[in-house]
Amino acid sequence: MSEANRSNAVSETSPDSAVSETSPDSAVSEANPDSAVTDRIVVVGIGADGWDGLSPRGRRAVEHAEVLMGSPRQLALVPESAAVRVPWPTPMLPAIAELLEKHRGRRVCALASGDPMFHGIGVTLGRILGPERLQVIAHPSSVSLACARLGWALHETPTVSLVNRPVATLAPDLLDGARLLVLSNDEHTPAAVAGVLCRSGFGDSRVVVLEQLGGPGENVVEGVAASWDLPAGDPLNVIAVEVRGAGALRLTRTPGLPDAAYSGDGQMTKHEVRALTLSALAPAPGEVLWDVGGGSGTIGIEWMRSHPRCHAVVFEREESRVQQIRDNSAALGVPTLRVSATAPEAFTRESSVPDAIFVGGGVTQPGLLDACWGRLRPGGRMVVNAVTTEAEALVLQWHSGRGGALRKFQIYRGEPLGGFTAWRPQLPVTQWTVTKPGDGPGTGPGNSTERDAP
Repeated sequence: MSEANRSNAVSETSPDSAVSETSPDSAVSEANPDSAVTDRIVVVGIGADGWDGLSPRGRRAVEHAEVLMGSPRQLALVPESAAVRVPWPTPMLPAIAELLEKHRGRRVCALASGDPMFHGIGVTLGRILGPERLQVIAHPSSVSLACARLGWALHETPTVSLVNRPVATLAPDLLDGARLLVLSNDEHTPAAVAGVLCRSGFGDSRVVVLEQLGGPGENVVEGVAASWDLPAGDPLNVIAVEVRGAGALRLTRTPGLPDAAYSGDGQMTKHEVRALTLSALAPAPGEVLWDVGGGSGTIGIEWMRSHPRCHAVVFEREESRVQQIRDNSAALGVPTLRVSATAPEAFTRESSVPDAIFVGGGVTQPGLLDACWGRLRPGGRMVVNAVTTEAEALVLQWHSGRGGALRKFQIYRGEPLGGFTAWRPQLPVTQWTVTKPGDGPGTGPGNSTERDAP
C-alpha cells in the first residue's frame, strides 16, 4: 500500500493507515512552536522520502513534540529526539481516544502517510477531536505522485481504496476505457486486482504498480492482467489500471443493471422496474437502505453501487436466497452489503436507522408495513412495490392514510414469436412512494448511525 494510503485510511484500522487529519498539538505554530496551545495535536504527513522530504514547518513540528505518534515504519523515518515515541495500537480505532486523552496537555505530533486527510488518520482524529484541536501539515499523497509519474490528470482520475477492504470493492468502477488508481493493502494486492479484472472480463487491462513513490527505493513495474505473473513486490504501492475489455458486460453505477448480471433462482425485481424503484428511493452518499424481502438482493446491491458511501441491509427469510444475495453482492462489487434474517422480527437486532426502506416482498404480512414505518427515520422515504391484488389493496389503504404518490406500470418486452416479434407483458406493478413527516434536528438525509462505519 502506498505511503499516503496507509495514514489516510484511518477508518481501516491498520496502524499505518489509521490516522486522520485535524490539527494535532498546536505545539507547532509556524513562528514559535513552543508558544502553541498544547491541547491541540499536529498531524504531519510524511512520504517515502522520509525526513528529507519534510518541509521546514513539518520538521519543526516533529522536533518540538513531547509525544510522537505513528506506525513503527513512520516513526523510523524521523531522527531520534527526546520525544516519547508511541506506536499506534492494533486495533487502532477502539484505543485511539483513550490514547489521546492519556497524553492530553502535552505537545503531541502524529505522523501520517502522505496527505493525512486523504483516506488518512487525519480524518479519524478530526472526527474524534474536532477541527479546533487539529493542525495538519500535509505532504503530497501517493495518488498525486502516481498521477505525476503517469501524466494523468489528478482531478479526472478516480481512486479506489482497498486498504483493509475486499478486493471485490473494485468492481463497480470497472468500465472499458476507464482509468483508475487503487490504494493497495499490501504487496499481494496487485495480483488480486489482476484476478478481479480477469473475472470481470477485463483481462486485457494494463496494470502498473508504483512502489515507494518519492523515496530512494521508488520502482515501477507493469503488465497485462490476463498474464500477470510478477512476484509480490513492496507493500507500499499504488496500482494504476487502464481498463480494457470491449466485450465485457456493461455494468455501470447507474441503477437498472441487466438481469443477466445476477445469479440465483430468478426471484428479483426486473431491471426496468428496478431502475424506476431506485429512482423513487433516491439514494444519496452516506445513506442507509433497508431492503425487505431481498430475493436476489438487486435493490440493496444497486443502492450500494450508486455511491461508495451508501450502505444497505437486506432482510430475507429463505436461507437459499440469503446465500445468493451474498454471492451477487460479492460479484457486483459490494461485498459489505449486510444480510439479515426475517423481517420484521430481525428489526430489533439492527442498530442502524434507515434513510429509506424498500418493501418488495411480504407486503401483506401482518404488521410488516407498520414495523417498517416505525423504524424509518423522520424525513425518510418508503417505497412499496405490490404485484398481487391483495398487496395492492393494502397499499391503497396506506396511501389513503399516509398520502404519498401512487404509480402503476407494466413492462412489455419484445420476444420472438415464430418468425416474428411480439410484445410479451410482465406482471403490472403498483408502486407507492411516501416520505415520513418530520423536520427536526437529525432528520435530514445523512444522519444514520450506520453511514460513517468503515
